[in-house]
Amino acid sequence: MNNKQSWIDQRFPLTKVINEHLAEYYTPRNFNFWYFFGGLAVVMLIMQLVTGIFLTMHYKPDAEYAFASVEYIMRDVEWGWFIRYMHSTGASAFFVIIYLHMMRALLYGSYKGPRELIWILGMVLYILLLAEAFMGYVLPWGQMSFWGAQVIISLFGSVPIVGPDLLVWILGDYAVGDATLNRFFSLHVVVIPLILVVLVFLHIVALHHVGSNNPDGIEIKKNKDADGIPKDGIPFHPYFTIKDSVVVVGFLWIFCAVVFYAPALNGYFLEAPNFIEANPLKTPEHIAPLWYLTPYYSVLRAIPPLFGSQFPGVLGMFAALGVFFLLPWLDRSPVKSIRYRSPIYKWILGAFVVSFIMLGWLGVQPVTPLYVLLARIFTTLYFSFFILMPWFSTLGKTKEVPERVTG
Repeated sequence: MNNKQSWIDQRFPLTKVINEHLAEYYTPRNFNFWYFFGGLAVVMLIMQLVTGIFLTMHYKPDAEYAFASVEYIMRDVEWGWFIRYMHSTGASAFFVIIYLHMMRALLYGSYKGPRELIWILGMVLYILLLAEAFMGYVLPWGQMSFWGAQVIISLFGSVPIVGPDLLVWILGDYAVGDATLNRFFSLHVVVIPLILVVLVFLHIVALHHVGSNNPDGIEIKKNKDADGIPKDGIPFHPYFTIKDSVVVVGFLWIFCAVVFYAPALNGYFLEAPNFIEANPLKTPEHIAPLWYLTPYYSVLRAIPPLFGSQFPGVLGMFAALGVFFLLPWLDRSPVKSIRYRSPIYKWILGAFVVSFIMLGWLGVQPVTPLYVLLARIFTTLYFSFFILMPWFSTLGKTKEVPERVTG
């Protein structure tokens, strides 16, 4: 074994990579529940890639045969139903993990220096995952796939001057059809997954370069022993790899329970109209994207049209995503972790989380005057969190941060 390892190391730095990123990568010893979701996100990415490859073997990216090919996978391909449900449920599970991973950053200030680049790479990953999920949602070519694409893509036509040409360029035609399906299939299966894998690699390399944050917000690299090892750090492997493995097993147990017993989860993971083949002549009673896209869809619907154009809503929707990139510079607090921030920040962060959840819920509801009013209220709260952050992040008295990490 040693000879084989030596032969490989002479040609590829395998041992060096393992040591740098696992055995000799020292992580804070006080990781808690919130630090499991990064590893789970990698597990879900691998699962989505593997199940996607198997689905691609039987799927036909043709408007005439796409829906029938999905039915063939579900009914005739051995274990096809299981692979399809793993992929569709996996998409929702992926976003549950991603949102909890982002929540960890908000709680412990993981976006603050020196981790600004890690946060930016993570946000680019998040936006690409949203695009990947939307395109994947169109591929089954059911009623909600078709009409969801019709509604969302048509919004690009509201862009002043270039809107009509931009819409035709995205569609590949003058209406949602075969050309659109083929474009989305190519992007969903080839282009975006390749970019995602590269970005995940860069995200992890950047993280391991500056070191992981922790619930205390203390930089463990600043306090080392005589051998240069952080006093409050322990090797990622085997300690956290074993710990994460237990969490992965527990997560997969819950995940499989959903796949086997409630893959549609009452319409939140798979909507009933999407089990009906796309019909351009019959509009569903209520068109809404899946839950992980609905907060931004609510922002879109909350902003009224201007001179008959939906462009202000489109701007608001993209602004709701883009403002996350500014967090490292909007937050002026002298401390990172919520453990040591003032009660004012905690209450405002709680209000932001409530507004995000409510926008998600309102996005799946029909358009009524009451729901539109609520969407406008929570949209205002959502943007206020970012706009007022340079002010409220400095309010109140912060607690003294200890020199060493706590338990």
